[in-house]
Amino acid sequence: MTTPPRLYPLLEQFDFARKRLADRMTGPVMDSGDGTDTEVGGPMTDEEYLWEPVPDCWSVRRRVDGPGSRATLLAGRGDWGRDAASYPHPWPPPFTTIAWRLSHLSEMLALRADHTVGNHALTRDDYPVCGDAARAVAAFDTVGYCTYPHGSDPEEPFIDIAWWVNQELLHHGAETALLRDLYRARPQ
Repeated sequence: MTTPPRLYPLLEQFDFARKRLADRMTGPVMDSGDGTDTEVGGPMTDEEYLWEPVPDCWSVRRRVDGPGSRATLLAGRGDWGRDAASYPHPWPPPFTTIAWRLSHLSEMLALRADHTVGNHALTRDDYPVCGDAARAVAAFDTVGYCTYPHGSDPEEPFIDIAWWVNQELLHHGAETALLRDLYRARPQ
């Protein structure tokens, strides 16, 4: 299949933003945005990954501990799950940890990849939630755009879905970077 020329800028933007966020989480440097290296320290720790900077954060949790405040379920599979709630979702939205944001991004990418070039069957209940930073960062390495049926994807032009996935990556990536900064600057 030939990639339509109008998708190239979105694909390049996605690749750049994904690498920049991955480098921000693994260190020791990341692209500052202008091609120069900016020090970010070492890899994200498990403590930082799970850090709850305010009360009642949504995060990923051991399934045996149950969902956090205002969550009604733990999404995903495995020993860990991500705080979630059936529609209508809590308002205002809960503050979320790096763990929650990274799990959300990785799940979104993995499921959309499956519905583009995979078996078109994965759901959020199939996605394994990681309870530690190293495995979560490794899981983030999945890339995909698709016709995932559990969103607006089937009704949207493919380029709009590529744009949305980029927006999600940039949005949650910036939040994750901010949380890393706040964690580093917190009082000891």
